[in-house]
Amino acid sequence: MTLPSSPFETVYGAVQPLDWLCLAPHPDDAEIGAGGTLIRLARAGRAVGVLELSRGESGTQGTPLERAAECVAAAEIMGLAWRGQLGLPDGGLADTPAGAQALAATLRAVRPRVLVVPHHADRHPDHFGTYSLAKRAVHLAALKKADVPGEPHRVSRVLLYQGNADIRANLLVDVGAVMADWEAAIRAHTSQFSGAYISETVTPEIIERRKGRLTYWGTLLRVRYAEAFETEEPLLVDPERL
Repeated sequence: MTLPSSPFETVYGAVQPLDWLCLAPHPDDAEIGAGGTLIRLARAGRAVGVLELSRGESGTQGTPLERAAECVAAAEIMGLAWRGQLGLPDGGLADTPAGAQALAATLRAVRPRVLVVPHHADRHPDHFGTYSLAKRAVHLAALKKADVPGEPHRVSRVLLYQGNADIRANLLVDVGAVMADWEAAIRAHTSQFSGAYISETVTPEIIERRKGRLTYWGTLLRVRYAEAFETEEPLLVDPERL
């Protein structure tokens, strides 16, 4: 199967090599799960991107057009270098050969050094489906003989961000200095967070709920707020910096 050279749609910024890329099953997932870290990196001059795997077309609130506009507004607040949408089916994200080839082609196009993906411990099938799909796509993107457009690219590090379930985090990031922008980026998704209570995620209480989680992780670091990640591979640490 030969895919077009650009299986994704750019909704903000320009295609370019990225330092960090966050995969989001739906619009707003990146902001909720890793937004503070992405904002902090962008402020530090890193090229940061977000890729929505779906357009959120099956969500109870908001249309794909409305949600794309919200993604643009949030990207401006966060200082993203690029934001794109892959257009895979909302509610059907899974490890499929076609989906993995499309995602691998995108990884070859934007060439992230660090990839951030949803944790597999999650109640939402699209979230753990994205995790499995990403694992295959990372492998494909690096294979010289894979039937994927673009030059092979090897992601240096994959980090998992927290969704709707507890995780055993082994990497915490202090995000206290960027909380105002984090809140603004989430609130940019007006269709999801200004209407009726739909779920523990789609609710006007999203900021309050997620701040509680960030406060918990921050307590472990003796800071106000922290975002939690898990790495499945050991991290090399310079003992002189401990």
